[in-house]
Amino acid sequence: MAGEFLHIEGSVENILFKNESNGYIVLDLDAGGELIPVFGNLGDIEEGEILILEGNYETSRKYGTQFRAEYCERKLPESAVNIEKYLASGAIKGIGPGLARKIVNIFGASTLDIIENNPYRLSEIKGISRKKCDEIAEEAKKLFSLRAVTSFLSQFNIKPKFAMSTFRRFGGNSMELIKINPYILCSEGIDVDFNRADSVAKELDIPYNSDKRVIAAIQCILRAFADRGHTCMLIEHLQKVVSERIDISERDFYKSYNTALDDNELFNYIIEDKEFVYLPDYYYAEQFIADRINVIRDFISPEDFSYDSLIDAEESEKNIKYEEKQRQAITTAVSRGLMVLTGGPGTGKTTTLNAIISIFEKRGDKVFLAAPTGRAAKRMSDLTGREAKTIHRLLEVVFDSSDRQVFAHNENNPLDCDVIIIDEMSMVDSILFEKLLRALRLGCRLIMVGDFHQLPSVGAGNLLKDIIASEAVPVVELTEIFRQAQQSSIVMNAHKIVSGEYPDITRKDSDFFFFKRSDFNTAVDLVVDLTKRRLPNAYKYSSMDDIQIITPSRKGTVGTVELNKVLQDKLNPPEKDKTEHKGFVYTYRVGDKVMQTRNNYDILWKKGNEQGTGIFNGDIGKIISITPASQTAVINFDGRLATYPFDMLVQVDLAYAITVHKSQGCEFEAVIMPVMGVFEKLCYRNLLYTAVTRAKKLLILIGAEEYINKMVDNNRRTGRYTCLKHMLSNRKEELWQIQISE
Repeated sequence: MAGEFLHIEGSVENILFKNESNGYIVLDLDAGGELIPVFGNLGDIEEGEILILEGNYETSRKYGTQFRAEYCERKLPESAVNIEKYLASGAIKGIGPGLARKIVNIFGASTLDIIENNPYRLSEIKGISRKKCDEIAEEAKKLFSLRAVTSFLSQFNIKPKFAMSTFRRFGGNSMELIKINPYILCSEGIDVDFNRADSVAKELDIPYNSDKRVIAAIQCILRAFADRGHTCMLIEHLQKVVSERIDISERDFYKSYNTALDDNELFNYIIEDKEFVYLPDYYYAEQFIADRINVIRDFISPEDFSYDSLIDAEESEKNIKYEEKQRQAITTAVSRGLMVLTGGPGTGKTTTLNAIISIFEKRGDKVFLAAPTGRAAKRMSDLTGREAKTIHRLLEVVFDSSDRQVFAHNENNPLDCDVIIIDEMSMVDSILFEKLLRALRLGCRLIMVGDFHQLPSVGAGNLLKDIIASEAVPVVELTEIFRQAQQSSIVMNAHKIVSGEYPDITRKDSDFFFFKRSDFNTAVDLVVDLTKRRLPNAYKYSSMDDIQIITPSRKGTVGTVELNKVLQDKLNPPEKDKTEHKGFVYTYRVGDKVMQTRNNYDILWKKGNEQGTGIFNGDIGKIISITPASQTAVINFDGRLATYPFDMLVQVDLAYAITVHKSQGCEFEAVIMPVMGVFEKLCYRNLLYTAVTRAKKLLILIGAEEYINKMVDNNRRTGRYTCLKHMLSNRKEELWQIQISE
């Protein structure tokens, strides 16, 4: 509790380390002649500043006794000595040590007041022109504005990193904008908790039923639902949740809601008598997807040409015999501008895809291949023998004039390709697909490949399912299981599961095994033994690289959190020289297998001489170093080395065990899946199907047969609110009516 904190005060003597991205800093504080080492997320502190700190002392073997600051109040230096030190440290761009000395010699303790309120007096100093005065005044304005925001928000225990994010977003007007509407702190990219912003609003006497408060609450609830996969919400459901959450009347809700619609802060979409509410980004995304898909479809007319001879030539060249559906898929892909290729494991999607690519290339078309995740892109490369990139890398993340991440490729800078093929489309969310479509020239052909029986994307939307259900795009589903694939129990059982049949779990001579366990502890022991000893000994698999534990849930004895702790202790135990960092959920250790759990466009990475930005949801890596002094960890993601400040490790989970949802797009040599104590809401068919199809050569289920059967029996699809199917169907109908009238 705050009341238990110790209180110290002093001037900043030395800055030992500073992380600009998150405000983490290590410094020496001169507290009445005693130098105290201090660390914490304090913001952009400079030497010479006066700090009032609250926190506690901590002692470590390596760094001795230090003061961990949890709360910081900042004062500008008041004495001439400290002001000179402050300016000499580079606090104000354009003033170095020499100029700082000259300014303080003239103005003394009034220096900072002069710079802030009467900067043109600086021209009294020889060598400072009027233009130089303007430059210093502009930099000083930024500094004092950031300090004002940081100081104001600290009263509400809002950390300096949020002040820095606010300042980056709104610049020198941040303080004024917060006072007008403190709920801007909840906006995306700043992400202060609504309750914290609400406490600021109460201090500023903003009414509980003001439009600002109600609209911010609506937006926060919609963002929370987007995190669960919904691009929109039914109005009556939204109204109930918001009214209960912030204690307002239905009348107040609808008054503010209609204001937000008028101001384009929210959008609605009507299907018959149902009204769905959108945040602007998701509304624009689904509308654009629907418009562009129909434009692409109609822009490239079907070619009146038989491709039989080209397909025959492919068969002869590759010594392959394509079945009827494969020939149909190849013809559709080459003759139409747009198509979906779908099918389960062993149905020949890769063979068909390779033929499509070959024919396009022989025609002289430039073909790009992409997938949602790094692992999916690597797998696509391995199967096609051609380079495949993640969609993010293909579109190239860059920074705009406001220092925000955008994609380099868009309508004004389209991708230089004639055909683009996207694999694992079930994983692609609405926002990302919109960005991709914006980067395609109208004449570019789009081939979407995926298995609609798998789970939908982690991000909001139900893209592949909606596109197929809309009937706005040609779809070819491969259904014939090829002879070679029939030898695999993984493949055959996957098809049984998706058809509603129970898998054969009795065989002991194949690649699909079931171990019956009723006790959680013995099940966990078996998972550990298989991972650490039995599978490496029998199959020469690497415990870290080849074997993946997949489980339905994060929670419970066989959930990812508990399993990760057990597996970490057995596979990467603590050692004297192995550095650690204790996080909120996990202790991170050098050598740990980890996974990024959300898209982060900011993280810089290096791979040899190549540099880039962005580590994305589902990327799996290994911690190669942890440095307490700089509060950073370096993680290797398939050769890309990314540096994480400690406070960003909340985006990283241990990955010895991962959820089925997080395993999408990945394929592992061996998969072990506990199936016992599965929560009711996770006991459904396409979750089991997705898990089974992650295994390349070996699948082991551990637990109770009743849960396997229960999951197969429950064909409840993961329900998501989205209007894309209707938008696509509606556009198709509108275009048809236009053509008839013409």
